[in-house]
Amino acid sequence: MCSNKKPNFRAFFTNLGVDIPLKKKIYLLLKNNMKKILNRKNCCGNLGEPGC
Repeated sequence: MCSNKKPNFRAFFTNLGVDIPLKKKIYLLLKNNMKKILNRKNCCGNLGEPGC
């Protein structure tokens, strides 16, 4: 499912094309990226959401 690689900057902005309201998109982007940073992984586990 998710690799155990460290997060990289390129993965920060992935899945931004999802058709959801901008406010929720920004919230998910920040939440999922914080999860990746804290767990030191390249994936947050929420595949398809902004930031994962």
